[in-house]
Amino acid sequence: MNTYTQEIAEWQQKRDAELRNPDGWLTLAGLFWLEPGRNSFGGDSSNDIHFPGLAAPRLGEFIVSDDRVEVVVAPGVDITCQGTTISQMILTGSETEEEVLAYGSLRWFVIRRDGRWAVRLRDRAHPALAAFHGVEYFPADPTWRVTTRLVAHPTPVTIPVPTILGSVNQTPSPGILHFSLNGTEHQLIALGQADKPLSLIFADATSGQETYGSGRFLTVDTPSADGETVIDFNRAYNPPCAFTPFATCPLPPAGNRLAIPIPAGEKKHGDH
Repeated sequence: MNTYTQEIAEWQQKRDAELRNPDGWLTLAGLFWLEPGRNSFGGDSSNDIHFPGLAAPRLGEFIVSDDRVEVVVAPGVDITCQGTTISQMILTGSETEEEVLAYGSLRWFVIRRDGRWAVRLRDRAHPALAAFHGVEYFPADPTWRVTTRLVAHPTPVTIPVPTILGSVNQTPSPGILHFSLNGTEHQLIALGQADKPLSLIFADATSGQETYGSGRFLTVDTPSADGETVIDFNRAYNPPCAFTPFATCPLPPAGNRLAIPIPAGEKKHGDH
């Protein structure tokens, strides 16, 4: 195994470990949109929000206002945050460990998307985690590692990035990455900031066939002072929505659909 192939193999191993993490995407067990006011939750189906698994019949209530969500725990129920039992707590949607609540194998926190609050639920005992046997990859091929140059937008811009929810996020873009493959010029819109690693969301002629239909993600190293960096399609990976129906993934922005096939990186996984 040559040095480059070994580097890709190590990246794949790290990626596999991330997917197997007990708080990774494979453990998502629910995404519940909250209504203004009181939202009961627990294991009984009579609740406004029905937690699957071995949850107590009534765990408590989420009380929703414009700028926060308060959780009020039902009497006698042992819900913890960072190991400490709570009776009530304000959640701001920061998605940090300080706002992750726990009951048995269940973990949950609130998120805010398009002005709406939702509860994202994980189950560390989720069957999908035990059933996961890894992601398939195209063979590593340095042909798909290409030098590229970031051509900055004349002025700072945000571009519309659609999501799987049908909404659109205005996302900062520092410019367009220009590169050549097999003698043909191509370009992809970069997301992020020019002085940091860039993000790509792209689709190609393999999308919906060998690879995930809604496109794949890529991280690109921070460009040099003259805009030069490298796109390594061997490191292209599936978005969370390929592994769970409870993610809220962005989709390729207009202009980021390559007409050519890119048989590199992760192949399609599952049927989400």
